[in-house]
Amino acid sequence: MFNGSIPALVTPFHNGEVDRKAFADLVERQIENGAGGLVPCGTTGESATLSHAEHREVVSLCIEVTAGRVPVIAGAGSNSTREAIGLVEHAKEAGADAALCVCPYYNRPDQAGLEAHFRAIADAVALPIILYNVPGRTVSDLQPETVIRLGKHPNIVGIKDATGDLARISLHSAGLKGEQFVQICGEDPVTLGYRAMGGTGCISVTSNVAPAEMAKMHKAMDEADLETAREIETRFIALHKALFCAPSPGPAKFALSRLGLCSDEVRLPLVAPDDAARRRIEAAMEIAGLI
Repeated sequence: MFNGSIPALVTPFHNGEVDRKAFADLVERQIENGAGGLVPCGTTGESATLSHAEHREVVSLCIEVTAGRVPVIAGAGSNSTREAIGLVEHAKEAGADAALCVCPYYNRPDQAGLEAHFRAIADAVALPIILYNVPGRTVSDLQPETVIRLGKHPNIVGIKDATGDLARISLHSAGLKGEQFVQICGEDPVTLGYRAMGGTGCISVTSNVAPAEMAKMHKAMDEADLETAREIETRFIALHKALFCAPSPGPAKFALSRLGLCSDEVRLPLVAPDDAARRRIEAAMEIAGLI
């Protein structure tokens, strides 16, 4: 169910508030350009600074606009297990196809705590759960042995891995042989390697800016057309990197503003990219043929 280019959608703001129209337009743009699914309220959606009411509103709006055309994987993570369960419950009620649950941040749980956290969520709500391991942001690192144990839970169906450690794909596959467990890349620059080793897609930042091209790259991988996939990756590698030259999603929002698709507003404690970062993003967009 979960494959191809899956944008981690930005949450557009206008004068500090969620810009519902811009968000709906971005959802339509993604579907029209071949997205394999959508992730509202992930890291790129600034979930950390959305209120609970805004979080639920954005997830519900994404599901409403999508209208079943592609899967919606609702961001629903928290460093509080009880809060995460509440967000997953809302995702199910709103009609999401799955929930993306990040490793708890700040608390620094050990592997036993991480496993208990995800089992509590999966036991509480009958909705497919995708684990999200991004130690660069959370400090917690979900080890392959823990992933393998969790992957045998009937409601835990996959992982978004942003460690950049490609060996984990094979470790997960070996330990979960026979299980229907999807592995999704969480780092645009290593997507081709991730796909080659058995990953099904990428929850992508770059696809916010270049949805058609990222979808085309995954289609090429599906068809074993490595030459086309490499050509696209080579053309976009500078943009993959530039979109993290300042705290994300500031660069992605600036790039979208250059395309006239939404404002570049971010919420404190994030600030907009400085002039040097903007020049780097524009240069990368030119190399990619976007401007």
